[in-house]
Amino acid sequence: MRQRPVRAIPRRRRSHAPCSRALAPALALTATLACGDSMFGPRTRPGNGNGEPQAVRLAEVVSGLASPVHLAAPPGDTRLFVVEQPGRIRIIEDGELLPTPFLDIVSKVGSGGERGLLSVAFHPDYASNGRFYVNYTDRSGDTRIEQYTVSAADPNRADEASAKLILAVEQPYANHNGGLLLFGPDGMLYVGMGDGGSGGDPHGHGQNEGTLLGALLRIDVDGGDPYAIPPDNPYAGESAARGEIWAIGLRNPWRFAFDPPANRLYIADVGQNRYEEVNVAAADAPGLNYGWNIMEGAHCYPGGSCDRDGLVLPALEYTHDDGCSVTGGLVYRGAAIPSLVGHYLYADYCAGWIRSFRYDGTAAADRRELIAGGAGSILSFGQDAAGEVYVLSSNGRVYRIEPAE
Repeated sequence: MRQRPVRAIPRRRRSHAPCSRALAPALALTATLACGDSMFGPRTRPGNGNGEPQAVRLAEVVSGLASPVHLAAPPGDTRLFVVEQPGRIRIIEDGELLPTPFLDIVSKVGSGGERGLLSVAFHPDYASNGRFYVNYTDRSGDTRIEQYTVSAADPNRADEASAKLILAVEQPYANHNGGLLLFGPDGMLYVGMGDGGSGGDPHGHGQNEGTLLGALLRIDVDGGDPYAIPPDNPYAGESAARGEIWAIGLRNPWRFAFDPPANRLYIADVGQNRYEEVNVAAADAPGLNYGWNIMEGAHCYPGGSCDRDGLVLPALEYTHDDGCSVTGGLVYRGAAIPSLVGHYLYADYCAGWIRSFRYDGTAAADRRELIAGGAGSILSFGQDAAGEVYVLSSNGRVYRIEPAE
């Protein structure tokens, strides 16, 4: 097919004018927010030279998408699958957006605000079993995780009749749905669940092991029907807790990511009144508590004294003087930008910047501002089968991060 020309987004300095208060799907906050001067701390500005960080740019891949909120690729597959919030999954093949959706479940999806079709996860053995999983909000406002299979007649179409419910979670409010499905290096399916919404976690879901809300879940879709609880999950077999839980204390983990070479898990948790945070932990460490709603970032919530014992504090945080809502990304393991290998990329929805850091085992190091703005509000990041990184914007475009010329 004809290769679509890519259009680079030039680097530009972000102004300090107030940003838009329209919020991305699954990233809404309850406070009135504005962007301001950076509180990010020292940064390394990308540049060229031996041993120095490379400058990067955003190159447009496709446009015309309806609220693209997730991008994924099956193992070893050259295609890109883009999730549109209203309820479709589109395919980018050879640089072209195919006109027919891979999956269209608009009739089942309740979309708008933080609701909608929010992610897709391809089974590690997708090439042989054709199975994939979606996370969406149904017409009643509740979370549904469903399994589908690809059509036997057409690899670019899903068999919509193959839908099978894996897990349903009742949502008390319209916000904080989490939304990401991701297979971990261990072959288990991980599910990010927000605290159920409203503001401040009024029902205390974040610190309640008896609910699936405010938690990171881990289930075995190969070990049971519709799934099995892995026996090494921290609450497996406990009558007063949900065995599906892997970690608790999360407000709205819109996006999280594994970095298998370093055996790490990164969770970007959207903040409440003041702080946005990125947490880093060992990927195989069960039963961690990320602190919400005892903590917001590394600070007591709502500002009094608190007991931090046993809580995982963030590796990085920034205040709402510097943005409004963190968009979690992933660790770069591609080949196009060698100086970025091992860096975790993330963005802020209001401010529009994209930054990175390298986790040194105890803290965020080598912090960089990669893109100052210019590509709209960043909804999500994605990765192709070769490890290159893509950025999804509220302007309906998908960009690829590549070296600047």
